[in-house]
Amino acid sequence: MLQVPTIHTTQSVPHREPTGSFDPGVLIRECIKGSRAAQKELYDRYAPAAYGVIKRYVNGDVSRADEILNESFFKVLTKLDQYSFQGAFEGWIRKIVVNTVLDYVRKEMQQAGYHKEVEPEDARIESDGVERLSYKELLQLVQALPDVQRTVFNLFVFENYSHKEIAQALQLNENNCRWHLNDARRRLKEKINNLTP
Repeated sequence: MLQVPTIHTTQSVPHREPTGSFDPGVLIRECIKGSRAAQKELYDRYAPAAYGVIKRYVNGDVSRADEILNESFFKVLTKLDQYSFQGAFEGWIRKIVVNTVLDYVRKEMQQAGYHKEVEPEDARIESDGVERLSYKELLQLVQALPDVQRTVFNLFVFENYSHKEIAQALQLNENNCRWHLNDARRRLKEKINNLTP
């Protein structure tokens, strides 16, 4: 039976630096054969980057981030035989992680009875203060956005999803996605303008 390592990331997932030349194919094949040591190594090697992606979506909720990380790696380890060895393995993992995050977001939207129908605003919001902020400061502002706006913004900006793809992922219409993106930009601009003189 496949055992997935469980971690508690109250601080952060430890980062493991690659040593020498690393061939992920060898590690993947060992994981598929059921090697627990290889599964742990795969988790240790790729969990920090996955956790960084998850943190952008969960607004500092460590227990939810841990849950999503562990669910993501359960999927990774149980679906390794579906990896085609084409393209970057990190990208394959990232796709699973983002889809797992989206499963949680959709579930929360359904539980909250989220059916808000909105009209798009035709507004492109640019902010001159963005370049003055560090990545960490900008990430904190993004994490403070309401859940749906934060998710749409992350998918559009960081994952390069189209409005159509976001609409399908979140079960919204494309106009709603555009509105949420514009609302996220508007909120970010206000926050940035309040931070910068």
